[in-house]
Amino acid sequence: MKKLKTISRIGIALSALLLIAAYFTPLWRILMWAPQYPEWLGMKIWINNITGDVNTINALNHYIGMKHIRVEMFPEFKYLSFIVGFIIFFGIMAAILNRRFMLYGYLALLFSAGIGALVDFYLWGYDYGHNLDPTAAISVPGMSYQPPLIGTKQLLNFTAFSGPDIGGWIFVTSAALTIVIVFYEFFSNRKTVPS
Repeated sequence: MKKLKTISRIGIALSALLLIAAYFTPLWRILMWAPQYPEWLGMKIWINNITGDVNTINALNHYIGMKHIRVEMFPEFKYLSFIVGFIIFFGIMAAILNRRFMLYGYLALLFSAGIGALVDFYLWGYDYGHNLDPTAAISVPGMSYQPPLIGTKQLLNFTAFSGPDIGGWIFVTSAALTIVIVFYEFFSNRKTVPS
């Protein structure tokens, strides 16, 4: 089995250890601006919690029939910390056991977790923005209020933004570092073709 270069092993360990920050920093954020809220309303999604102006957002969204946002509506919070813990463990083991196939496996785990999180957030947002209470005080025929997956979106008089927070950017950094290591290993181990 092919082994990794020492600098690659250090990089993998660093990439994995960076993810510990996910337990202490928000992963995602949603911001909302409107003329009556020029200072914006914000909501931060952590590994097992939601913080910010959740009560105010719930009060506003109640008028258009959206469900109240509660921690209990996210079953992911029950196991997300274990998934991140496994990814960290796998990355550290890849550095210790010094096998290139584990580097590839670690990168695959990072990508799978990222794609899975985005798909999960999209499905939640779709349900949250489309399954409205038909008896709500404000009803606009054909209107849905699905928050943007990434970026900004106009929802009535609100502009909503959704994107990574500190923990999310740390995940991106960890994945980018791992990609660099994979390319480094690939190009540094290529055999020279005789001319």
